Amino acid sequence: MVLRIFGLSVIITIISLIVAFLYGGPEALILCAILGVLEVSLSFDNAVINATILQRMSEFWQKIFLTIGILIAVFGMRLVFPLAIVWITAGLDPVRAFDLALNPPPDDAAFFPNGDPSYETIITDAHPQIAAFGGMFLLMLFLNFIFEEREITWLSWLEVPLGKIGKLDQLSVVVASIGLVIAAEVAATDEQRATVMVAGVLGLITYIVVDGLGSLFHPEGHTGPSSAVKATGKAGFFLFLYLEVLDASFSFDGVIGAFAITADPIIIALGLGFIGAMFVRSITVYLVRKGTLGEYVYLEHGAHWAIGALAVILLVSIGVHINEIITGLTGVVLILAAWVTSVIRNRRHPEETHEVDLAKAEN
Repeated sequence: MVLRIFGLSVIITIISLIVAFLYGGPEALILCAILGVLEVSLSFDNAVINATILQRMSEFWQKIFLTIGILIAVFGMRLVFPLAIVWITAGLDPVRAFDLALNPPPDDAAFFPNGDPSYETIITDAHPQIAAFGGMFLLMLFLNFIFEEREITWLSWLEVPLGKIGKLDQLSVVVASIGLVIAAEVAATDEQRATVMVAGVLGLITYIVVDGLGSLFHPEGHTGPSSAVKATGKAGFFLFLYLEVLDASFSFDGVIGAFAITADPIIIALGLGFIGAMFVRSITVYLVRKGTLGEYVYLEHGAHWAIGALAVILLVSIGVHINEIITGLTGVVLILAAWVTSVIRNRRHPEETHEVDLAKAEN
């Protein structure tokens, strides 16, 4: 099963590395490989969250996400998104934006001799707005998880009281809004403050709308993407939409971080998209097919805490550069800790593990 799930990703990785070598020689090949590893390390928590939502979708919508959705992830977020930032923020037409990307200024300067900003400079300057939007979306996802009472808790000393106070109506919105105001006041400059606030509010609104639509059309009155009922029709569509926005929010840090390595859009698309995104897809499928989330019950908790950490990192990065290694390791450490504690729990309660095995056999 492992070969069947990861086989396509391995083949695409080999092809991508060959293309990178033909495109830019050994240096391009190395950069492409580094970006692939960066994307997988940054997005492992993304794969876990994707799996928690994907397993609640009908088979039809699972296939849609794993085909059309991956195309959007590869080409939309890893190639078109950076170009779109340049089109919008610099007021350039798509052809000129792509030309800027392929032809950086001499000596890695921030500006061309004629005074035009480089592609990398434009992307970097747009980081505060991007971080505010993505940070708020992910923060809402995290808060809605920890402010809900659950039968199984991981960090019980913290999750239990948070679940109880989460009964206060719209507490997630209140806490997220306070976080946005603090980020805008502390991290953003005077010139950035207004755009950061607008972008953050848009991120919050996007989450509320997409999550609300999923709740509205979810069958049998179950709400949100956390429901265990298989979603079909409109509910499946809105869960698909939810996953796409979620993937976009996770992609922001990877795309921005990629420019610390290279500004070449071809190498970024090959490394982040064809290698990184495909492996994230394979990890997602593996988690669903193996029933890993049911067997290791704290993984979902660890992934959401990783999301909360990433949301905070994005908001802090509005004013302070945070190394991508720290971002990636934070998520990996939290998920690894959740997996280890899940293993310990299974050994202490083997009867519950047996029940999971029976449920998997029935499916």
